Amino acid sequence: MTERLDQGWFTEVFDSHGSAFSLMIKDKLHEVQSPYQHLEVYATETYGNLMVLDGCVMLSTRDNFLYHEMIAHPALFSHAAPKHVAIIGGGDCGTLREVLKHPGVEEVVQIDIDEEVTRASQRYFPELTASNDDPRATLKFEDGVKWVENAPAGSIDVMIIDSTDPVGPAEGLFEADFLARCHRLLADGGVLVQQSESPLYHSGSIIRELRADMQRVGFDSVATLPFPQPVYPSGWWSVTLAGKGNDVTRFRENDAAAVEFPLEYYSVETHRGALTLPPFMRRALST
Repeated sequence: MTERLDQGWFTEVFDSHGSAFSLMIKDKLHEVQSPYQHLEVYATETYGNLMVLDGCVMLSTRDNFLYHEMIAHPALFSHAAPKHVAIIGGGDCGTLREVLKHPGVEEVVQIDIDEEVTRASQRYFPELTASNDDPRATLKFEDGVKWVENAPAGSIDVMIIDSTDPVGPAEGLFEADFLARCHRLLADGGVLVQQSESPLYHSGSIIRELRADMQRVGFDSVATLPFPQPVYPSGWWSVTLAGKGNDVTRFRENDAAAVEFPLEYYSVETHRGALTLPPFMRRALST
């Protein structure tokens, strides 16, 4: 992927797929080179603020709710009674905010290697970091892979891998060895969820391989849920769930239907629909 700035437009070019995504920008608000990646924040004309890491769009004010709700709520409602949650990555803190909407959750630890992402989010996406001071939340800025290696077995109910694309700092989060360590960390009945890229571009590659690795390391069930995401490649994205002694093709529908906290996209009907994959995905994932 490459980034271009031309006559007031930010464009992310997806060279390997012959496509691109552009937003009209008003100003560059922030730029920093952290030890791990190049971070930029832009003010756009129609999508609010835009965060970019190494030239790749991470989130916008306008549409981030799609991703954050779909990586958090399907996993939490697929667990019988989640109390202990870990988020690997997620430095913008939007996923943390969604997890903390669940009153039954007692503890959430978020481990992101790059503190600059969180600091930029506090300044330019304050709505995403509004729950950071919740006493149930602990933020750690360290290597998530190493944290998983050292955490006690069976100590987590739901593990959320809220990573960037499988390159650079996030590459290790897509490897089978890491998934095996996540399986060890989960208690019986536990749920793992990982962002799994574009259904249109990656069903026959990244998504299929991730599902196979999840099953290979011992997970009993897998489910991939697609959803719209305008600022990401192809405008369509996915998360993949895996269950340890748990069927993630089922969820607590009555509880999901009875939620009282605010939501913009997730609902019991949305969850049901996302579990029904279109035929081209079923074919790609079965080959």
